[in-house]
Amino acid sequence: MQGKDNTDEKNRDLGREPQAEVPVYHRGPVIMRGKMVPKDTTNQHLLTPSADTSWLHTDPWRVLRIQAEFVDGFGALAEIGPAVSIFGSARTGEDDPYYAAARKCGQLVAQQGVAVITGGGPGIMEAANRGAAEVGGSSVGLGIELPHEQALNGWVNLGMNFRYFFVRKTMFMKYSSGSIIFPGGFGTLDEAFEELTLVQTGKSPKIPIALFGRSYWEGLFDWLRDSMLAEGNISAEDLRLFKITDDPVEAASIALSQLEGA
Repeated sequence: MQGKDNTDEKNRDLGREPQAEVPVYHRGPVIMRGKMVPKDTTNQHLLTPSADTSWLHTDPWRVLRIQAEFVDGFGALAEIGPAVSIFGSARTGEDDPYYAAARKCGQLVAQQGVAVITGGGPGIMEAANRGAAEVGGSSVGLGIELPHEQALNGWVNLGMNFRYFFVRKTMFMKYSSGSIIFPGGFGTLDEAFEELTLVQTGKSPKIPIALFGRSYWEGLFDWLRDSMLAEGNISAEDLRLFKITDDPVEAASIALSQLEGA
């Protein structure tokens, strides 16, 4: 046909041999040609038994485990309704005033028909779950796999253990309409600043956050104001993303403030 680009004729004019037809292989969306064409198929790999189990620890397989955790988490929590997350130290004893306050917060939240979500461990988490369960509420525990084994506390009536912190934190953020953060360690600070960062940057809907324990949190607040704000690293409105209180009733009221009828 006139006008058609004839590669073989051009090659002959230039003294080259005509190009041989290059084999093409499609593996899903991937296209392979020439030496890149595999000598076996994906289906053969699937059906070939192998004694090598190193694939269990590869990143592609890890991605599937992560995906499964998201699916299981969404499936478990999708129907719990409105919820408030309560965070705090696993080391807080039952005789500690913070334990009693967290237990009271769990009761107050659950009495409004709102689920209580914690990390499912001992200490503050146990106290909040206990309060919710004692008044017949939904007491949710989202545990995490740790080197020192930490089982879900006995007051959880809906629980799940996660391998990955970021999947677990996604569940907290997705299903919480408010938070109460009690004194705690690095894990509690991680959860607190995760929430504050996502709300500040608009990556999450704005939720009310109560920091419980004025004497514990005011030093941090002073640093945020006198260092971070003074250096221009945050704005004045960022300091209004949370409120500090010593009153369980006020803490529960803050966390429930965006829920109609609460």
